[in-house]
Amino acid sequence: MPVYVLVAAAAVAISIPLALVAAGSGEASVFARRRERGEKSDPTNFLLEGSAGERVVLPAFSMVIRGVRRITPAGIIEALDRRIQLAGLTMRAEMLLLSKVVFAVLAVLGVLEFLDDPVYAAIGGVVAYLIPDTLVGSVAKERQNQILIALPQVIDQLRMSVEAGVGFEAAVGRAAKAGSGPLADELRRTLQEMQIGASRTEALHHLADRNDVSELRTFVAAVSQSEDYGIPVAHVLRVQADELRNRRKQRAEERAMKIPVKMVFPLVLCIFPALMIVLLGPAGLRIVDALL
Repeated sequence: MPVYVLVAAAAVAISIPLALVAAGSGEASVFARRRERGEKSDPTNFLLEGSAGERVVLPAFSMVIRGVRRITPAGIIEALDRRIQLAGLTMRAEMLLLSKVVFAVLAVLGVLEFLDDPVYAAIGGVVAYLIPDTLVGSVAKERQNQILIALPQVIDQLRMSVEAGVGFEAAVGRAAKAGSGPLADELRRTLQEMQIGASRTEALHHLADRNDVSELRTFVAAVSQSEDYGIPVAHVLRVQADELRNRRKQRAEERAMKIPVKMVFPLVLCIFPALMIVLLGPAGLRIVDALL
């Protein structure tokens, strides 16, 4: 069977459930609609009046998810969950695992169709299996880098608000509302945790645990210690802002010092050969003509 037929069949098989789920999720559930209207109905009518996604796809999909979690070692699921959390995605680890398997199977079938070589098929399957991990890891790395870049400015905003007499929670709310990006989203989530009853220390520790930025962990530890020992928060924020600015300056200087080393390889491999051809090419042609 041609590989494009297999790819098309796989695409259709994946797109139909997703379309049904999207169609079903665009509306409120039948149960919620009836509860809002105050109507009562027996379970049979309730199930039959639901969309196709609510009645068929979602239960089947939940069963597949439970099966995948049951046969997968807990360490792998935890590692995928951590990677997804760092990337700020809403998908589940089982979905990522299923996508890895689908990519690997399609790659193996494609290589066998074109090359008919088990060795290349195995290599293609392994590479395709690692593609989702690479993509999620790249998104997570970029997101953590954005948080690291935005952290000094956000701490400056918190410091100015606290020094102006605003409470720490209100300052966090202002910084989250004025900012944009991953750090602002994390601050909004932290503020929501404070509003539903979590203490400041717990919410900040959850913020540090959800990310992998050492500077953010240092900031959370400093604020928590200021609350434990009675140190003014404004003073802690001022010290943290100065330290983070110095660290950002040091990182910029370090990157600038690495530029000459990184430029050696393009110069040697690309620029110098072309330059030598332009300079020595005419002389070489004349020498060849003279010898002949």
